Amino acid sequence: MSTDQRTIRCLVAKVGLDGHDRGAHVIARAFRDAGFEVIYSGLHKAPDEIVQAAVQEDVDVIGVSILSGAHNTLVPKIVNGLKEYDAFDDTLLIVGGIIPEEDRPGLKEMGVAGIFGPGASMEETVEFVRENVPDRE
Repeated sequence: MSTDQRTIRCLVAKVGLDGHDRGAHVIARAFRDAGFEVIYSGLHKAPDEIVQAAVQEDVDVIGVSILSGAHNTLVPKIVNGLKEYDAFDDTLLIVGGIIPEEDRPGLKEMGVAGIFGPGASMEETVEFVRENVPDRE
């Protein structure tokens, strides 16, 4: 079944000690308004908790919101966890938050499909997900 025929399932995740969740709530609402099914992790989740939730909920997309500056430490742990569960290729991983330009190539090389910083439009993010979510046929 293509994504045109089923609801895209998204996990919006707050990883690490970052306690700022306004952006996560904004994107979760934008995804919901676009017709996606949204699961919100809540604050202060460890990378393995995010991986477990993604696997258990069989999500198509993980949107990691991170403002703490720990993206180079925490995102690789999510990537590796998804690979351990053989879920990486079936899961679109996007990151939102304060990600310096010099850190973006490394995140993309490890498999982050998209990075959305302050000022990214909700429409742009929703469209990116629709165009890039893995087909599970």
